[in-house]
Amino acid sequence: MAVLVQKYGGTSVGDAGKIKAVAARVARSREAGNEIAVVVSAMGKTTDDLIALAESVSAAPEPRELDLLLSTGEVVSSTLMAMALREIGVPSISMGGAQAGIRTDTAHGRASIVHLDPARIRKELDSGKVVIIAGFQGINEEMDITTLGRGGSDTTAVALAAALEADCCEVYTDVDGIYTADPRIVPNAKKMVEIGYEEMLELASYGAKMHPRSIELAAWYKVPVLVASS
Repeated sequence: MAVLVQKYGGTSVGDAGKIKAVAARVARSREAGNEIAVVVSAMGKTTDDLIALAESVSAAPEPRELDLLLSTGEVVSSTLMAMALREIGVPSISMGGAQAGIRTDTAHGRASIVHLDPARIRKELDSGKVVIIAGFQGINEEMDITTLGRGGSDTTAVALAAALEADCCEVYTDVDGIYTADPRIVPNAKKMVEIGYEEMLELASYGAKMHPRSIELAAWYKVPVLVASS
């Protein structure tokens, strides 16, 4: 039985219909005999909307409070995904970053993962459930919620795949793979079948779909990563 970590970005879970579609995809993967842990981003432009809301009440939002606020976006997505899965008969459970055992340093807004204890996730997977984890967040030694910065859900997914010794980390986005350039800007850009970690890190540093820190983690722990369209 393969262990898969699937990550779905904000466009993939942008509304109720898309969440249901992702739930159906996850259900098919489970029916194929896989154990599935799912990492989700906040719906659509939720993070941007929350930042704007914070700035409407404070000229300089305090980083601790801003992190706690922003973390709610992914919690909304994860709980709705668990509900959608249960609705179609798939046992599931949602978790925030802290519940998932993700420990970070104290750098609010750009925290780094310092430890990930997958025991709770492993227990739920062993019981036959799909586990939905809120991406982009963790908890520090002071028990404060932290966020990992833009693209942090990618980092969550790869770190989780490493901790679970998953067979693959599948990253689903609004494009169908990694291209030599952005196909929306360069029409003749070519999709690559395979790319090494170093080359992918270079592309990511120039704005390709995955966050550079997630690629660094994947390279360090030798996590196979699939990038595909949701």
